[in-house]
Amino acid sequence: MGAHPGTPTKVPTAGEPGGGPAGGSQDGLQAGLKNRHLSMIAIGGVIGAGLFVGSGAGIAAAGPGILLSYALTGLLVVLVMRMLGEMAAASPTSGSFSAYADRALGRWAGFTIGWLYWFFWSVVLAVEATAAAAILTGWVPAVPQWAWALIVMVVLTGTNLISVGSFGEFEFWFAGIKVVAIVVFIVVGALAIFGLPPGDHAVGMSNLTGHGGFLPNGPGAILSGMLLVVFSFMGSEIVTLAASESPNPVLAVRKAVNSVIWRIALFYIGSITVIVTLLPWNDPAVLKSPYVAVLKSLDIPYAGTVMDIVVLTAVLSCLNSGLYTASRMAFSLGERGDAPKSFKKVNKGGVPAVAIWASVAFGFIATIFSYTSKDTVFQFLLNSSGAVALFVWLVICFSQLRMRRIIERETPERLTVRMWLYPWLTYATIALIVFVVGYMFYDPDGREQMVLSVVAAVVVLAIGLVLERRRPRTPAGK
Repeated sequence: MGAHPGTPTKVPTAGEPGGGPAGGSQDGLQAGLKNRHLSMIAIGGVIGAGLFVGSGAGIAAAGPGILLSYALTGLLVVLVMRMLGEMAAASPTSGSFSAYADRALGRWAGFTIGWLYWFFWSVVLAVEATAAAAILTGWVPAVPQWAWALIVMVVLTGTNLISVGSFGEFEFWFAGIKVVAIVVFIVVGALAIFGLPPGDHAVGMSNLTGHGGFLPNGPGAILSGMLLVVFSFMGSEIVTLAASESPNPVLAVRKAVNSVIWRIALFYIGSITVIVTLLPWNDPAVLKSPYVAVLKSLDIPYAGTVMDIVVLTAVLSCLNSGLYTASRMAFSLGERGDAPKSFKKVNKGGVPAVAIWASVAFGFIATIFSYTSKDTVFQFLLNSSGAVALFVWLVICFSQLRMRRIIERETPERLTVRMWLYPWLTYATIALIVFVVGYMFYDPDGREQMVLSVVAAVVVLAIGLVLERRRPRTPAGK
């Protein structure tokens, strides 16, 4: 059953099967991502559409205390990314944490978390396509919403099929728009807080302490807020998959890991601070659309349209990167014999075309369900994939505990990124994630999602164990 903890496991080096790129390419994948692509993917990867449209629910649940929810969740992401960066810098691969789990914990772990991750992003394709179609239908109502969803899926599938450079170029501009929008929002909001134009008078800190205080719903609301915001951070790890298709993956991973702290502090905590400082947390407009509410309160013309454009960009960015991520995970699973062999085949452009089509097909079926069975089948898909982020983070933690010892023993020169205070901070991170998982079982709003996600994980694990007994291991790259 793969590598059992305690059994020596060789860490592949660059150019070896499963060991990352030699000269930037990996097992037929084209090293077509430029440094500017990776830099923007790393920066924009933490800015999901959930930040723009989902943050209102978190603010309503925790009040200004949502800042603590974002800070705690952000700290969790920083620690997990540090662990993932340690492994990715030592051995860049398109399978990222799934491949590391395979080597460190056993084939069952790599198979299970790899397919769950693919499932998560394939469902995300449907969520984002539906969201994009809703915005576009508002602008051009003559085109049916389902048609817009189809158009969006087809266009971004095409960009992913042409070359990885085409994906990178689209993502560069999508992420760039998101970054500029957030930075402008923070600057304008900060000026208004201190009474400078476009604000009429200084708001100060009154909204942070008024309206029931900083924690109007009690300290427990901080944890409830974490449950609502934790999934908006999913995407930070994409750069460790994308790095394997760049000329210098080790440098790309190192830069992304080192910058994750300021990215989360600026884009998430910075922008949410502006919202809860400028407006009362219980303002109905904040729950509906917090960013639009702020812009309208400052009399910014066409605030709704501006935010629609930004949200559409964020949605398209998430759809674009989600398709890329799902296909590369499917490619890696195919390489390791944990998915159909066709998944590891690449076209003339150096991209895994079959893996892309398979991901799109599942995403498109899920999109159909979002229109025909929104409250039944589609809701089931959403809930059963909802806690995958926490599972991924747990697997990364346990993999890093094992991989650090292997790397130190076999290729210590490749340990260019190190987890802080190893192994104690890793243990502390595991404890925090387990606590959040336990709280989801306790919390009525999170219980169904956690139960269904656990059921999905158990089913995938069972399938993996059955398949493992029936066939021999296929080394990556064969």
